[in-house]
Amino acid sequence: MFEQLGLIGCGLMGGSFALALKRAGLVKRVVGYSKSPSTTERARQMGVIDVEAPSALLAVSGADLVLLAVPVAATEATFKAIRHLVRSDVLIMDVGSTKRDVIDAARRVLRDQVGVFVPAHPIAGKELSGVEHADPDLYMGRQVILTPVERTLTAQLDKAQKVWSALGCHVKLMSPEAHDAAYAAVSHLPHVLAYSLMNAIKAQPQADDFLSLAGPGFRDFTRIAASEPAIWRDILLTNREELLTQTRLFQRALQAFEAAIQNGDPAMLENLIENASHARATWRMTAIKPQS
Repeated sequence: MFEQLGLIGCGLMGGSFALALKRAGLVKRVVGYSKSPSTTERARQMGVIDVEAPSALLAVSGADLVLLAVPVAATEATFKAIRHLVRSDVLIMDVGSTKRDVIDAARRVLRDQVGVFVPAHPIAGKELSGVEHADPDLYMGRQVILTPVERTLTAQLDKAQKVWSALGCHVKLMSPEAHDAAYAAVSHLPHVLAYSLMNAIKAQPQADDFLSLAGPGFRDFTRIAASEPAIWRDILLTNREELLTQTRLFQRALQAFEAAIQNGDPAMLENLIENASHARATWRMTAIKPQS
């Protein structure tokens, strides 16, 4: 499908995308660039990329597909670095967890060429970052949210849908505003809660003793607290308004539990637990069967 992928950011997300494209036979050559030369070199050694580029600009030279797999805070600088070689027939995508800020950056920098950019958010990842953990199966059976805007070119959107579908993904279209509101609730807030719980425990003198007694439930709940700090710092700040709405709603829910416990109200406490238990029991993560 593509002659050349220009990969900017050869870490977990970008590396996994390149490996998946290669395995599916969807790209002939991958040219990669990372801020760290050692990362780019490692990516080449692993076969994630075929050619190391000395700059982001040269990574997109000759590419008909470009993936920005950089922290969301670096998106605007990356657009500025590549804009002089952006052609009207190229497809540019990102993998950022927030979308309105990324789209605003694209509008400011790409201007008349913003239509070639299709904002994307694959709902996939690991708590371990780095190209060493790149996995061609990372996106298989996962959702990918595309958030086109009024100037997004139909041809580019069609290509984006096809490439993610070919990698075994379930593609969903949303507005950037709806995306950021939803993921503040189901992704960004859970990270804040996991970080807060770990910090609250570690602040206590008995922290090590408490943690030594923790089991699978604690492990599963706090897994995302091991996520890359710099990446999640940027995500939380760029979606701050929607996230703060969710933290306030969570505080109300927590206060309801506190009141029921403090008042010794078993009926209210059971009702709160039952509501949550039913909601969790009937929830199913969206997925599709792998292609045969």
